[in-house]
Amino acid sequence: MKVLLTDYAWPDVEVERQVLTQAGMKLVVAPNGQEETLTRLAPEVEAIMTCWAPVTKRVIEAASRCRIIARMGIGLDNIDLQAAWNRGIVVTNVPDYCVHEVAEHTLALILALVRGVAHFHAQTKQGLYSRQGVLPLRRLRSLRLGVVGLGQIGTQVARLAQAFGMEVWSTSRRRRPSGPVPWCPLDELLQKCHIVSLHLPLNDQTRHLINLRRLRQMPRGSYLVNTARGGLVDHRALAQVLQEGHLAGAALDVQDPEPPPLQEPPFCLPQVIVTPHAAFASDVSVQELRRRAAEEVVRVLQGQQPRHPVRPA
Repeated sequence: MKVLLTDYAWPDVEVERQVLTQAGMKLVVAPNGQEETLTRLAPEVEAIMTCWAPVTKRVIEAASRCRIIARMGIGLDNIDLQAAWNRGIVVTNVPDYCVHEVAEHTLALILALVRGVAHFHAQTKQGLYSRQGVLPLRRLRSLRLGVVGLGQIGTQVARLAQAFGMEVWSTSRRRRPSGPVPWCPLDELLQKCHIVSLHLPLNDQTRHLINLRRLRQMPRGSYLVNTARGGLVDHRALAQVLQEGHLAGAALDVQDPEPPPLQEPPFCLPQVIVTPHAAFASDVSVQELRRRAAEEVVRVLQGQQPRHPVRPA
């Protein structure tokens, strides 16, 4: 049996190949993640593993023998779930492999914004040793954090922020009236919090959830942090409120598209920190992700139940 790997974000595919080879399966690595290429290769395989390449309806319809599409990650916005469901193809993800990494990266970005770390670093590397030219530095424990999306990652971000002494509020699709993090509606959270951190999946309901209207609801001098999906934010609107001085800064580990046009706002603005979709990565998390995604493929092709099946909303 053949397994198509659409794309990958690490130096080699030996982890995936080893898991599949031990199960008597062959790994086929696509030369690129373009729809035309994947559509051509899809009829030959019993499974598809994908990192970021779009697994479209056309690719799925061409995969006449495919029994599983395994997402090497958490989000599923690059897979046409409904098309897979209609064809009876199992879709899986690895929903908990990088919870701590993303939460830690989020706190690192918050600290870098509030304490001016990125600004001071850029200045000193250019030979300027000065505390001037940055917005007033803030005391973290005096700021209110709003966590949008209280899943595993959002919950861990809230816990870390509380350990720093921050007051934390949350909002999510499912109201959680009990627990250590108080809940409020999104519009209220945006109005009351000095820092807003996004931890939502990207779908039709959440695309550009953070638009011009909602950005203007945030207090003047506040910050936006996004380590979830770039499409959650209208980046043109974000550039506008930053250039107007309404927001003090933003930190974006995810963008739309990726890589983004770094020479254009908001990405080129000095008050914006950009990291290259790196929040998930650590020596532990990436190895775990690759192994567990491949193991899901083996389970399904050997007639077993997957551990983390997903279905259309």
